Amino acid sequence: MDGKPHAQALRRGRYSEPGRIYLITTVTRDRTPVFRDFTAARALVATLRHAQSLGHADTLAYVVMPDHLHWLMTLGDNMSLSTVVRSVKAVTARRLGRALWQPGFHDHAVRREEDLTALARYIAANPLRAGLVRNLGDYPHWDAIWL
Repeated sequence: MDGKPHAQALRRGRYSEPGRIYLITTVTRDRTPVFRDFTAARALVATLRHAQSLGHADTLAYVVMPDHLHWLMTLGDNMSLSTVVRSVKAVTARRLGRALWQPGFHDHAVRREEDLTALARYIAANPLRAGLVRNLGDYPHWDAIWL
């Protein structure tokens, strides 16, 4: 047990629904800014695209921050949410040749009444809020189908 029994219970009780939209947040081990490196960030983006090509998830928006990922996606019907996220993390780590990720992830099942465009804008604006760039167009590691 890792001293966080509540977090463990949340992982055990996680429910994934094919076709449902989820906002995923996952963090690098010790919040190391792995993705400050352009090549590492692009490896993660390529992994998200690969997951989409396999039908695991349809990416609606994402931003790769130096030490974490926000990913708005529609879950495909061939894998559970946990399996998709675990796969993206494992493939990225393998591509970069090292352990990258903190165990687990945070997920939010998007409700019908939530404004997806506003959520995508919030995700994409992370580099602005973090002070990494002054203009979103200057940050290369984000995308959204609406923007």
